[in-house]
Amino acid sequence: MELPLMAVLLAVGLFLGWAVGAQYARARRGWTDYKAAKKAVPGARRTAWLLIRAVTTKVGVIALLLVGAVAYAAVGPDHERAEPAPSPSPSATATTPGR
Repeated sequence: MELPLMAVLLAVGLFLGWAVGAQYARARRGWTDYKAAKKAVPGARRTAWLLIRAVTTKVGVIALLLVGAVAYAAVGPDHERAEPAPSPSPSATATTPGR
């Protein structure tokens, strides 16, 4: 075989090897990242459920307080049925009209 043909075959082989090697390295990094994410999912899922439970509890308490306030206001005494207010007492000092 001739030397230029060998050089071309060597260059093509190097290029293909570089391309295949780069793809292999990318696939290995992806697989490593996938395994790390898969390992972290149960902890993240547990944390998410704890946060959802905390928010739900706070919303529930606020809703119960609001319902209680509305119920208390609904059964409270009406102003028409309340006893009349006391009349004002006369003042101890007398004032003269016109001054």
